[in-house]
Amino acid sequence: MDKILLSNLGFYGYHGVLKEEAVLGQKFFIDMELYLDTKEAGKTDDMNKSVSYADVYDVAKDITENRRFNLIEALAENIADEVLNKFPLIKGVMVRVKKPEAPVPGIYDYFGVEIRRDRNE
Repeated sequence: MDKILLSNLGFYGYHGVLKEEAVLGQKFFIDMELYLDTKEAGKTDDMNKSVSYADVYDVAKDITENRRFNLIEALAENIADEVLNKFPLIKGVMVRVKKPEAPVPGIYDYFGVEIRRDRNE
């Protein structure tokens, strides 16, 4: 299966269990892999045979910036569901949510979650 890649999309959101996270917000970075057959798009150079990564970006942006979840698992699940619902050519999607400013004392790059959802689930 072919992939369209979206890497390190940065958004500001208000997700988290702590009250401060809902008030102050923080940065989130999202990686996505869209699984679909791109052969016809590649052969014909026809956008109708593929999926616009700009449109998928807009879905991730809207959900991350305009909805609120306690868990990044819920954020990832909602992005995956919406992408599969809006883009019928996509057979599966991987969504990785990275939270670099999690309220955890210590030195780290980020905490995150990665899910893979297929159309048949």
